[in-house]
Amino acid sequence: MDCMKRLAILVPLLAALASAAELSDVHNVYLLKMSKGFDQYLANHLTANKVFQVVTDPKLADTVITEQIGEGFQAKLNELFPPPEAEKPEPPAKPEKTEKPEKPEKGAKAADSDQDTGDATLMTDTVNKLNDVTSNSSFGRAKGMVFLVDAKSKQVIWSAFELPKDTTSKQLDRTASDIVSRIQRDLKKK
Repeated sequence: MDCMKRLAILVPLLAALASAAELSDVHNVYLLKMSKGFDQYLANHLTANKVFQVVTDPKLADTVITEQIGEGFQAKLNELFPPPEAEKPEPPAKPEKTEKPEKPEKGAKAADSDQDTGDATLMTDTVNKLNDVTSNSSFGRAKGMVFLVDAKSKQVIWSAFELPKDTTSKQLDRTASDIVSRIQRDLKKK
């Protein structure tokens, strides 16, 4: 009986581990824009050291490299990798028109036109306010952080903290080199 309890605990744990993406499964990466152009330095070192293939089309990537996670990042992921749309049901059949609608009185027509204007105003306000809020948010942003996120599962599979001493090109290049070296070391461990 004790063996059955252990097995009942182990099976879900093993299933979770099997479904989780690993660093060794990464082949193609897409880099999101980073502050001070740091994504360009990372792309340079990733390709020069042949660690990962850097792609410019996010649809070809199995992972995304970013410097922030949170609501803004989630919105960007949904934009780059839209979730599959559910099958849309067919629209209901249009009822046949048998009667002409009655013409409203002149006083009623003026009241209806005010209401129509209000509806039109609501219909034109289709700007996605989420992008405005999340792009200005600093939620999840920490200088020096780099995250490698699986595009399908949206799980962080690797991360590092490497704060550049300053924002000169030389220092950003050195920091990118250090991060890529850490990725290479972690790949060899697996």
